[in-house]
Amino acid sequence: MSDILDIETVASRLVYENRWMRVREDQIRRRDGSDGIYGVVEKPDFVVIAPVEDDGRVHLVQQFRYPVGVRYWELPQGTWEGPPESGPADMARGELREETGLEASELIYAGKLFPSYGFATQGFHIFLAKGLRQNAPALELEEQDLISQTFPLEALENMIRDGEIQDATTVAAFGLLRLKGLL
Repeated sequence: MSDILDIETVASRLVYENRWMRVREDQIRRRDGSDGIYGVVEKPDFVVIAPVEDDGRVHLVQQFRYPVGVRYWELPQGTWEGPPESGPADMARGELREETGLEASELIYAGKLFPSYGFATQGFHIFLAKGLRQNAPALELEEQDLISQTFPLEALENMIRDGEIQDATTVAAFGLLRLKGLL
């Protein structure tokens, strides 16, 4: 990475805001002096968790994803309005418990990725959850249609390869966990 600023923000205005995101439009000046605009979506970071049982089965969740109008299987993931000082590991434990009812005795941090850094500030932290204990899930109102199921690791690979899983976050998290030898 370079310390040289390739693009300077000249002005910025808020275009839209709700409790989950903000959209702003920035007037920018490029290194060559030319002007332009940039649309930026500001969203908080989120977590994705790969909960793996001792026998190698992976917990996935399925819910209706309104923007694309389809139900898909994916790894548990999300963000929450916990205390601002809560770190990614606390968020991962909370999301795992909320969506699946699972508690993990061990969380292994795999890294951080950005799903769309060409237009959004949001990144996601990837965790492997082990030593799982089942409790009742505590779904949010928006998650009332969410279901959870375990799959053998080979089935998860097939679901990704065959396009049954189309969530880029799940695919990227799986790939990073595999590359690091954690799955």
